[in-house]
Amino acid sequence: MSDALNELGAHIAAERTDCVIAWDVTHGELNLDVAPANIAGLVDFLRSDKTCRFSSLVDITGVDYPERPKRFDVVYHLLSMYQNHRIRLRVSIREDDMVPSIIDIHPSANWFEREVFDMFGILFSGHPDLRRILTDYGFRGYPLRKDFPTTGYTEVRYDEAEKRVVYEPVSLVQEYRQFDFMSPWEGAEYILPGDEKPEAS
Repeated sequence: MSDALNELGAHIAAERTDCVIAWDVTHGELNLDVAPANIAGLVDFLRSDKTCRFSSLVDITGVDYPERPKRFDVVYHLLSMYQNHRIRLRVSIREDDMVPSIIDIHPSANWFEREVFDMFGILFSGHPDLRRILTDYGFRGYPLRKDFPTTGYTEVRYDEAEKRVVYEPVSLVQEYRQFDFMSPWEGAEYILPGDEKPEAS
């Protein structure tokens, strides 16, 4: 399998010198680093080329590296059911860069790109309906960025007195920040409710 993937990687790199920056086979998987501007052209080539035939878009996701100038990787996973191969495409971009949408090639990219936008704030140029898909309307921030606070910015709850859903700033009382990770099976000195043992008669 490794030889076949190396041959495939060499073939793609030779045919698409305009967009393949680097490639490697790691852990039995073919990875390509791609220039952002040419991602749509490469995806179209991978689908139509007889050697590749990557006809199925499996996933699009993002990875956040806050310390890098090119903070995000947009990662595409494609499957060739004809050749029984998988390929991973990585596009490195800055925080304010836009990535061309691939909806015209793979219509299933619609929701994948919306999810990446919603979770990471990455914009896709040419997307017909780029709006949040997992978070609520008016949500602030992007939950999968490394600098997003673990508590979020607001909490949502149903207010019985107002008979409606209310949004409030998150405020954690200090006592709730003290977690006791001691397990009763490791010698805790207290007994949790419901764990009382019946007295011997």
